[in-house]
Amino acid sequence: MRSSVLRLPLLVTGITGVAGFNAFHYFRHRYPGQVIGIRPRQTFRLTGDGIVALDADDLVGLRDLCQSRRFGSVLNCVGNCALKSCELDPAMATRLNVITAEAIAGCARDRGMRLVHLSSDLVFSGSNGQGNYVESDPTDPVTVYGRTMADGERAVMAASPQAALLRISLPMGPSFSRHAGAIDWIDSRFRNGRPATLYFDEVRSAAYTDDLNRVFEWFVSHDVSGLFHAGGSRAVTLNQIGQIVNRVGGYAPDLLRGCPRHAAGPIPPRAGNVSMDSSKLLRLIGDSPLRAWPADSNLVPTNRRWHFDRGLGEAGSLARIEEMLYRCDERPLAYLPAPACVH
Repeated sequence: MRSSVLRLPLLVTGITGVAGFNAFHYFRHRYPGQVIGIRPRQTFRLTGDGIVALDADDLVGLRDLCQSRRFGSVLNCVGNCALKSCELDPAMATRLNVITAEAIAGCARDRGMRLVHLSSDLVFSGSNGQGNYVESDPTDPVTVYGRTMADGERAVMAASPQAALLRISLPMGPSFSRHAGAIDWIDSRFRNGRPATLYFDEVRSAAYTDDLNRVFEWFVSHDVSGLFHAGGSRAVTLNQIGQIVNRVGGYAPDLLRGCPRHAAGPIPPRAGNVSMDSSKLLRLIGDSPLRAWPADSNLVPTNRRWHFDRGLGEAGSLARIEEMLYRCDERPLAYLPAPACVH
């Protein structure tokens, strides 16, 4: 196994997204005073130690920040994943998902920084009907978001061949705004008595952010290059995710609606089964870092009316969502001791 050395300080970009938000706080806790996070200037409510207001497409500001802070590593979580916004504004999607990724990779190359870049399972269409995609499968996105993320991968590989690229799926953890990300968006609909329509045939490899954070740390700490899938070990449909949030949160069952994705509107188009095979990553790390979401198999829906079946005394709440769906941090991961640090 390669030696474990984390070169500090660390830059985490895109901290308004679920993956970046949780990773920033994880690394800040692990390495106090040695982690900087970037958030857009307009997100003025996201403040705190180590948070810098810098728009992702401010390339001059990015270069100046890297020069002044002398980062040893960067975890790039930047990316606009709002599917409809990307469809309606492809230039914006290209700017944030491709040009910014290329600029960050260029900074990492020029300054000798370790780079770990996050991409998405939506670089695939799901049209193979089986999912379980591996890294060598050709990308064939159905959305502008997916196309720009695939373009961003190629730009990063060209600009910084020593980088590691991790394709993730739905990161299951809290969001800064409490209405972004899979869990929070669904919960915010139900909490306000509003229905949510989720698809029976869009399948994702959801993973706890706790587990993703440890995987990010492993890759930031090891000079491993190339492309890896980092998806959870259980594939779930969007509708099943809705069922789980609905029941664990104790919301009215009829607030959840469902349909096949072809019944959705034309914008944005929807992917099918884009579940990922993460065996390459598991072989490299040598353990099972990405647990099934949800961890409790009793919370896996068995039919489309599963969320209507409330047991005697079963009371849902936001606290139960936080306890059972956001976090699952009780298992020690022996393969990830705190790496040595280079400042």
